[in-house]
Amino acid sequence: MSKLNRSTHPAPVFPEKVLQFGTGVLLRGLPDYLVQKANAEGRFNGSIVVVKSTDSQTSEFSDQDNLYTVAVRGVQQGENVAETTIVSAISRVMAAQTQWNEILMLARNPKLQIIISNTTEVGLNYTEESIFQHPPQSFPAKLTAFLYERFRSVGGSKAKGLVVIPTELVTDNGLILREAVEKLAQFNELGKLFTKWLKFHVRFCNSLVDRIVTRPTDEAKQELQQELGYEDDLLTFTEPYHLWAIEGDDRVRETLSFVDGSTPQVIIDEDINFYKERKLRVLNGTHTLTMPLGYLLGLETVADEMKHPAMSKFVESLMLKEIVPTVPDYGVPGMDKADVAQFAHDVLDRFRNPYLDHLLLNISLQETAKMQARNVATIQRYYEQFNAVPKFIALGFAAYLRFMKAVRQEEGQFFGEIAVGGGVLNYPIRDERAGYYYGDWQTVKENDSATVFSFVKSVLSDKSLWQADLTTLPGFTEAVADYLNEILEAGAEAVLNKAVSE
Repeated sequence: MSKLNRSTHPAPVFPEKVLQFGTGVLLRGLPDYLVQKANAEGRFNGSIVVVKSTDSQTSEFSDQDNLYTVAVRGVQQGENVAETTIVSAISRVMAAQTQWNEILMLARNPKLQIIISNTTEVGLNYTEESIFQHPPQSFPAKLTAFLYERFRSVGGSKAKGLVVIPTELVTDNGLILREAVEKLAQFNELGKLFTKWLKFHVRFCNSLVDRIVTRPTDEAKQELQQELGYEDDLLTFTEPYHLWAIEGDDRVRETLSFVDGSTPQVIIDEDINFYKERKLRVLNGTHTLTMPLGYLLGLETVADEMKHPAMSKFVESLMLKEIVPTVPDYGVPGMDKADVAQFAHDVLDRFRNPYLDHLLLNISLQETAKMQARNVATIQRYYEQFNAVPKFIALGFAAYLRFMKAVRQEEGQFFGEIAVGGGVLNYPIRDERAGYYYGDWQTVKENDSATVFSFVKSVLSDKSLWQADLTTLPGFTEAVADYLNEILEAGAEAVLNKAVSE
């Protein structure tokens, strides 16, 4: 079987209009995929130069002439979706460690319009360093060096300004990156004219990306390659749903010409807070509240949760009855309660996708911080609207507390333990608050509901965890404590079955 390349699959080559920092699957499955679609329809006619910062190995791309396949699989609004696209939008992949001079040369390209990034959440952080290293160490320093070279080559031209769109999953990612670049410009004494050009002619856009993109399992990869008739070491699996919300004005719309009326999944608006809030509460918040209970049942993936009769009912009830009603309504079409409800049903379809192995343990990373960021406001809003205990949220919170029960500590790592299938399963608790809970759980005595209540009250009242005192919410402490006590005595499955049948 031959390998995918431009000899076996000829593809047009377009002018290089986009610089992309990052080679990960999210970029390949969302912005690069969208540029490919636009090129195929004659709407953009531009290619992407990719910069790899982590190491100098780029052969996985060059061996395939920078082609790769995106396989879209799943269910959307009740319909099965199976689409396969060969993406040829990437013109070349360069390694920052060995090709930095070539990357800086690209700054002089008059056709370059857009810079996209996806490093890591901490990758946007400011680090005080010289931008004249080859290469600079941090991503903001690399970007500053590139922009300075651009400024020097265009002489501060407005027409040669750029649109910068970070896609890191950080609130106000564009503003954070701009601030880091401005600080680096000052530290490196790049001058007032550069600072002025940066301020007026380089637009940093906050953005939100929403699409699950994965590498296929070996079995799925082999099966699809047999179907396609070629080998592809960059084969990428993704779900049908996708959203890219970009904070921008008319200039941004004009520059991002791969976006038009035929791409409603890409939203350019001067305010994208509705989309951020909707995703944070409905999708992310549901993940955080349902993961612990699913894992206590012995399930491994989100799709497993949706196959479990009682668990799937719990997920749907939690989302539709207790989270969706609390998401703010902007009162305009596309930003109202109907849109939130539709988004929720789309999310449920995504959760059911059997092609994506979304592991519950991966979702559990820093569960405490996620619980605060994603769900505390939801609980407070529910009380404001209904003045009642959200029972499914209370159960999810109780399961979270049980998940955080560590039974041992080894070299700074804490481990929990659950009974599954007649055996015992140990799991890592990858949470910066694991030690906190390890100590607090020592106060809980077996078959003593009073100590369970005291433990729950202590946790819920801790403002350092929740930035609020959750014991002030009538009945919430009692509901969480009762559910936790039942989980400890009867097991998660019995408690879940009772809760969804009431």
